[in-house]
Amino acid sequence: MAAKKKHTQETPIKCSDIFKPLPGQEKPIRTVLMKGIAGIGKTVSVQKFILDWATGEANQDIHFIVLLPFRELNLMKEERYSLLDLLYHYHPELKEVGNLKSGKYTVLIIFDGLDESRLSLDFQNNQMCRDVTQSLTVDVLLTNLIRGNLLPSALLWITSRPAATSQIPAECVHQVTEVRGFNDEQKEEYFRKRVSDQDLASAIIKHIKSSRSLHIMCHIPVFCWISATVLERMLGEASGGVIPTTLTGMYTHFLLILTNMKNEKYCRRTETETEYLLNSEKENILKLAKLGFKHLENGNLIFYTKDLRKCNIDVSEASVYSGVCTQIFKEESTIFKQKVYCFVHLSIQEYLAALHVFFVYKNENKNLLNGIHTYSNTVKLSELYKIAVDEALQSKNGHLDLFLRFLLGISMESNQTLLRGLMTQTHSSSWRGQIIRWRGLFTQPESVSQSIQKTTDYIKQLIRDNPSPERCINLFHCLNELNDNSLVEEIKSFLSSGRQSGRKLSSEQWSALVFVLLTSEESLDEFDLKKFSGTEEGCVKLLPVIKRTKRALLSGCGITEKGCAALASALRSNPSTLRELDLSRNRPGDSGVTKLSAGLEDPNCKLETLRLSDCGITEEGCAALASALRSNPSTLRELDLSSNHPGDSGLTKLSAVLEDPNCKLETLRLSDCGITEEGCAALTSALRSNPSTLRVLDLSYNHPGDSAVTKLSAVLEDPNCKLETLR
Repeated sequence: MAAKKKHTQETPIKCSDIFKPLPGQEKPIRTVLMKGIAGIGKTVSVQKFILDWATGEANQDIHFIVLLPFRELNLMKEERYSLLDLLYHYHPELKEVGNLKSGKYTVLIIFDGLDESRLSLDFQNNQMCRDVTQSLTVDVLLTNLIRGNLLPSALLWITSRPAATSQIPAECVHQVTEVRGFNDEQKEEYFRKRVSDQDLASAIIKHIKSSRSLHIMCHIPVFCWISATVLERMLGEASGGVIPTTLTGMYTHFLLILTNMKNEKYCRRTETETEYLLNSEKENILKLAKLGFKHLENGNLIFYTKDLRKCNIDVSEASVYSGVCTQIFKEESTIFKQKVYCFVHLSIQEYLAALHVFFVYKNENKNLLNGIHTYSNTVKLSELYKIAVDEALQSKNGHLDLFLRFLLGISMESNQTLLRGLMTQTHSSSWRGQIIRWRGLFTQPESVSQSIQKTTDYIKQLIRDNPSPERCINLFHCLNELNDNSLVEEIKSFLSSGRQSGRKLSSEQWSALVFVLLTSEESLDEFDLKKFSGTEEGCVKLLPVIKRTKRALLSGCGITEKGCAALASALRSNPSTLRELDLSRNRPGDSGVTKLSAGLEDPNCKLETLRLSDCGITEEGCAALASALRSNPSTLRELDLSSNHPGDSGLTKLSAVLEDPNCKLETLRLSDCGITEEGCAALTSALRSNPSTLRVLDLSYNHPGDSAVTKLSAVLEDPNCKLETLR
């Protein structure tokens, strides 16, 4: 999706058009940064682009495409190449082309998987190089290529997960696109195309919709594949088992179904999902789980031979890549004939990592999350979960959120029943486990149900104490994995009662309300605060919802400087969804508008309509707004300052911004603002300097006088003037 600066919609663009400038973009696009979460379709987009180019369907102005996956560049980390030598390594036929630097040929270089990079990419300190024949380390070559020092005529396309995009300086990127995955209609379309039996497809869709957490996850194509694999088998065979409604349940069934498919294919036997896993597969899965956990801690998504050997995985063993392991773990041979390994999707790595942590706790009484290792029953499951919850909350980019949900979900009885064959220690040499069991005869261990209850109580306390409802979203998903939806049901009852106005909510109820609104099937195109609170406290507490809406109606809600400071953070959020903000009839004053203006001037802000009617704004507030418009002139289309007190001096400051040809303001409402001849003269001068932008101008209930109106009318005679409405 690429945000077009027109009206209030985000317009989807074709992958083949990502190097074409959007309306309003004058400079050509050299570097495109495509971001998206794991498994959302970035690499598939790259492959589709190359396929369409190779078959002559699109982008025929490009002469050569060079694909450089970071997982392969990592293998060259310690080696030195010139840029030409690097390109020739991948495509020796380029030697016959001639001088690539001449600009005669259009070359597209694609760097796929920035998040998988193990290169330093030090843009600040790497030496500068403009010679394509000079030998340097690969990371120095890349920084110079991205900065445009090497092959400035080449097109660059970088794909990455969002958390890793900050490695590329903003000034080096000319277009940012985001792969959003499936919308609700495409989710259904996927299942109907994936499942040939349309009655079965309808049943799958109905089940997915019945669980909001599953339905939300289905925007990721890989999760749709996992869900289809599980539900097609379970609903199609009418197995009588409990159909999974949680994320952990879905992945547990997925693991076992793949194992059973392997048994049917290679062992000619069929096992129900509640029977034990085969020991041969159990060993492989536990080794992969260990690998997944070790590298999840380090943020590694790809592995090399040495990484597998550290986890005692025999890379030459065929069974590692047969059956279940083929579906969750794959190997790829690079152009250098070295093997690279990865999980099919990050969420599978997160699930197996959680499986490893739980397995080690259960069989060795060891807490891998803090290094505690003891041979008694003193390490309690609730303690392990407390540490996991705390670590996930402290994570800056939320990379432990799914891991936490899986770790909690695995403890549930339904998943323990399915995994009992995997969780049972089969090695008699586990003397540590024997010590634990013997000591358990004399001490009263904490039961699983007690651990779950303590964990749910702890999570609810965090929700109660956490000042940021946005940080609590994953905690509600965790409660869902633990089969505790009491807070959510309480808020749903509150919303259905129709008595929201004036009711005082506790902090955990505010967080629950945020969660319910963000996960609701109803559209967030418009959010009216008065339906839920109509207070400044409500504005601050529901800020995560406001960030996600396109049109926020906050008029007459008692919002002051504090609320404006919070709203400024919403305007700065990336990606910014908010397009229209109505703050009329509040009391932010100049100080509040100054805080709000700090958000307006942020390049992430995409606000197009701002209504500040009757907000106590004077010249000082107008000056702050003018400064924001000067810093970020191309976004705001409508500004309403009616019934304020900017006076002539405030209008003069705004008029100076209107003279900027980059200013895109189309509607300016200044009704009842104390404007006289002086202010009208400044506005007339601005319209004369830049007559082609403003469409609507409201000066009603002011006193400019006849002479000022006469001068303003003269501007209307200019054929370049686009003013359509003058009040």
